[in-house]
Amino acid sequence: MNRLEKLFEKKNKQLLNIYFTAGYPNLEDTLPIILELDKAGADLIEIGIPFSDPMADGPTIQQSNQQALDNGMSVNILFDQLKDVRKFTQISLVCMSYLNPILKFGIENFCKKAKAVGIDGIILPDMPLPEYENNYQAVFSKYGINVSLLVSPDTEEKRIAKIDKLTTGFIYLVTGKAVTGSNISHNITQINTLKRIEQLKLKSPVLAGFGISDAAGYQLVCKYVNGAIIGSEFIRLLSKKSKNRKQQIENFIKNIKA
Repeated sequence: MNRLEKLFEKKNKQLLNIYFTAGYPNLEDTLPIILELDKAGADLIEIGIPFSDPMADGPTIQQSNQQALDNGMSVNILFDQLKDVRKFTQISLVCMSYLNPILKFGIENFCKKAKAVGIDGIILPDMPLPEYENNYQAVFSKYGINVSLLVSPDTEEKRIAKIDKLTTGFIYLVTGKAVTGSNISHNITQINTLKRIEQLKLKSPVLAGFGISDAAGYQLVCKYVNGAIIGSEFIRLLSKKSKNRKQQIENFIKNIKA
């Protein structure tokens, strides 16, 4: 049982997953941000591996991806930055990437290095389900990397049942058709999606993303599923210059959980 599995066993409500892009706003910010999020009270952290064409992401995260790439971030550099992370924190860490950079790096090579530095899981939003099941599932399993699969508002119940069966991490619920960065609080379609998923009583933990930016959105999502994923709003926070980023992050998490 890895850290991610232990987290879900220990806590299955009000989970807060914070996304940030590795190497943003500065190349060497990755480890400090992880440690600051841990101390501030995040439950798990989603580390975005920057990619030149992040199709599921809105302009805020797209910009952070480009900035990180311009800063020189790469998969190799990320693993080098994380080599000592487990000396300082046991918080669950999940990588979020697109399939192309991982294939380029080599699936097995990626999993081997991810395990070595203490990565617990991965999210690959553009990975076709049959391809995962037939080609990659065994490799991720071999190295104990839990895979979180996506469900969208249009996903049919038969497919959701299969995703629930194949998911070894959590189900990433895309609450709306929009890219990340929209707002959920007054979106009836997104709220209906949350209600629909709640009624299915899935075995896997469900974390909802897309449009969650404040305490109201976080509390709304947590009424229906196990927790929320916040990305764009946290990236906006990091884009603001601050003399005390530790306090800035602490206040952000405190306000979300208020």
